[in-house]
Amino acid sequence: MSQSIATIALVVADYDEAISFYVGKLGFALLSDLAMGGGKRWVTVAPAGGAAKLLLARADGAAQSAHVGNQTGGRVGFFLETDDFARDHAAFVERGVKFLETPRHEAYGSVAVFEDLYGNKWDLLQPKG
Repeated sequence: MSQSIATIALVVADYDEAISFYVGKLGFALLSDLAMGGGKRWVTVAPAGGAAKLLLARADGAAQSAHVGNQTGGRVGFFLETDDFARDHAAFVERGVKFLETPRHEAYGSVAVFEDLYGNKWDLLQPKG
């Protein structure tokens, strides 16, 4: 048997502003943007070479809207691995991505926490080895 996590839903306030951030600032590829009727869209993005993708799911109603930007209760909930930390960190800073700390070098690799456009916390991470 073979299984993998292929897609993770990320609740967003607006499809187009989320696409602009993930594609324009982080350099992800826009994989799909399909109208689903009723104003809903199936929007997926992924980093180059990534196996998993994000489904940018527009919040529907007050309960979902309350979680935009806080899907993991303030913890780092998303981990973007890279093969060149210095390159990607510099590119993200130049594109206006907000980092919450200076890069650190831990036993497991180089890392720095950044926020997406809604305040969800991400690790930019280059694992050791």
